[in-house]
Amino acid sequence: EVQLVESGGGLVQPGGSLRLSCAASGFTFSRYDMTWYRQAPGKERELVAAISSSGRGTNYADSVKGRFTISRDNTKNTVYLQMNSLKPEDTAVYYCKAESRWPQLGYWGQGTQVTVSS
Repeated sequence: EVQLVESGGGLVQPGGSLRLSCAASGFTFSRYDMTWYRQAPGKERELVAAISSSGRGTNYADSVKGRFTISRDNTKNTVYLQMNSLKPEDTAVYYCKAESRWPQLGYWGQGTQVTVSS
């Protein structure tokens, strides 16, 4: 079956760094755009970063530009999110999502908790 498994979350101090990973299986990874979303308590899920199927095109939320970097390795079926200069407002559950435009499909991972606190 389709699986997206996030890892790398945890507790970090403000200004620290974390690297999230999302390992994919059960579908043709290289044909899908990959995205990272996050959801804080009481808030809607929001797009953080996206990367095209080839890995050449990227897009970021304004709130994370210059601090976060999305990347992918199609030989390993894995997408990454490098998070630097973390702030308390980055605290959320981070989710990996695979998306195709046609046919229109989307697969979600289970999420990994990131907590930024002193």
